[in-house]
Amino acid sequence: MRRAIESWDSTKRVAVVASGGLSHFVVDEEFDQGVLKAMKENDEKAIGSFGEPLFQSGSSEIKNWITAAGALEHLNMELLNYAPAYRSEAGTGCGLAFAQWR
Repeated sequence: MRRAIESWDSTKRVAVVASGGLSHFVVDEEFDQGVLKAMKENDEKAIGSFGEPLFQSGSSEIKNWITAAGALEHLNMELLNYAPAYRSEAGTGCGLAFAQWR
Protein backbone atom coordinates (compact mmCIF):
# COMPACT_ATOMS: atom_id res chain seq x y z
CA MET A 1 0.00 0.00 0.00
CA ARG A 2 2.83 2.39 0.87
CA ARG A 3 4.50 1.87 -2.52
CA ALA A 4 1.21 2.61 -4.28
CA ILE A 5 0.74 5.84 -2.32
CA GLU A 6 4.34 6.96 -2.88
CA SER A 7 4.16 6.23 -6.61
CA TRP A 8 0.99 8.30 -7.06
CA ASP A 9 1.83 11.38 -9.11
CA SER A 10 -0.05 13.89 -7.00
CA THR A 11 0.57 16.51 -4.34
CA LYS A 12 -2.59 15.47 -2.50
CA ARG A 13 -2.34 14.09 1.01
CA VAL A 14 -3.43 10.55 1.77
CA ALA A 15 -4.96 9.29 5.01
CA VAL A 16 -4.54 5.64 5.94
CA VAL A 17 -7.31 4.39 8.21
CA ALA A 18 -7.76 0.89 9.60
CA SER A 19 -10.68 -0.24 11.66
CA GLY A 20 -11.44 -3.38 13.49
CA GLY A 21 -10.79 -4.90 16.84
CA LEU A 22 -7.96 -7.08 17.99
CA SER A 23 -8.69 -10.47 19.59
CA HIS A 24 -12.33 -11.48 19.22
CA PHE A 25 -14.85 -13.80 20.81
CA VAL A 26 -12.41 -14.60 23.62
CA VAL A 27 -10.23 -11.68 24.67
CA ASP A 28 -6.52 -12.53 24.58
CA GLU A 29 -4.78 -9.57 26.20
CA GLU A 30 -1.30 -11.11 25.85
CA PHE A 31 -1.80 -11.61 22.10
CA ASP A 32 -3.26 -8.11 21.68
CA GLN A 33 -0.34 -6.52 23.54
CA GLY A 34 2.14 -8.58 21.52
CA VAL A 35 0.65 -7.44 18.22
CA LEU A 36 0.54 -3.81 19.34
CA LYS A 37 4.16 -3.98 20.50
CA ALA A 38 5.29 -5.59 17.23
CA MET A 39 3.53 -2.90 15.18
CA LYS A 40 4.97 -0.11 17.33
CA GLU A 41 8.48 -1.56 16.88
CA ASN A 42 7.98 -2.39 13.16
CA ASP A 43 8.87 -5.98 14.02
CA GLU A 44 7.70 -8.08 11.06
CA LYS A 45 9.33 -11.20 12.47
CA ALA A 46 7.30 -10.92 15.68
CA ILE A 47 4.06 -10.45 13.76
CA GLY A 48 4.86 -13.48 11.60
CA SER A 49 5.65 -15.56 14.68
CA PHE A 50 2.05 -15.48 15.92
CA GLY A 51 0.88 -17.87 13.22
CA GLU A 52 -2.10 -17.66 10.91
CA PRO A 53 -4.54 -19.57 13.18
CA LEU A 54 -4.55 -16.66 15.64
CA PHE A 55 -5.71 -14.33 12.86
CA GLN A 56 -8.92 -16.26 12.12
CA SER A 57 -12.59 -15.47 12.73
CA GLY A 58 -13.11 -12.00 14.19
CA SER A 59 -9.43 -11.70 15.06
CA SER A 60 -8.77 -11.47 11.33
CA GLU A 61 -9.53 -7.75 11.74
CA ILE A 62 -5.97 -7.44 13.10
CA LYS A 63 -4.82 -7.78 9.49
CA ASN A 64 -6.33 -4.32 8.85
CA TRP A 65 -4.05 -2.97 11.58
CA ILE A 66 -1.01 -4.79 10.17
CA THR A 67 -1.65 -3.40 6.68
CA ALA A 68 -1.88 0.15 8.03
CA ALA A 69 1.22 -0.33 10.19
CA GLY A 70 3.16 -1.57 7.17
CA ALA A 71 2.13 1.40 5.07
CA LEU A 72 3.06 3.76 7.90
CA GLU A 73 6.23 2.06 9.13
CA HIS A 74 8.25 5.22 8.44
CA LEU A 75 6.19 7.00 11.11
CA ASN A 76 6.03 6.46 14.87
CA MET A 77 3.02 4.59 16.19
CA GLU A 78 1.46 6.08 19.30
CA LEU A 79 -0.90 3.76 21.18
CA LEU A 80 -3.68 5.99 22.48
CA ASN A 81 -5.62 3.34 24.36
CA TYR A 82 -6.06 -0.40 24.74
CA ALA A 83 -9.24 -1.68 26.35
CA PRO A 84 -10.06 -5.35 26.75
CA ALA A 85 -13.85 -5.28 26.44
CA TYR A 86 -15.20 -8.33 28.27
CA ARG A 87 -18.84 -9.31 27.80
CA SER A 88 -18.92 -12.32 30.09
CA GLU A 89 -17.09 -14.00 32.93
CA ALA A 90 -15.98 -16.63 30.40
CA GLY A 91 -13.76 -14.00 28.78
CA THR A 92 -15.81 -13.39 25.68
CA GLY A 93 -15.50 -9.98 24.14
CA CYS A 94 -13.05 -8.04 22.01
CA GLY A 95 -9.70 -6.33 22.42
CA LEU A 96 -10.11 -2.69 21.46
CA ALA A 97 -7.29 -0.30 20.64
CA PHE A 98 -6.80 3.18 19.27
CA ALA A 99 -3.53 4.38 17.76
CA GLN A 100 -2.10 7.01 15.47
CA TRP A 101 1.05 7.26 13.41
CA ARG A 102 2.93 10.55 13.15
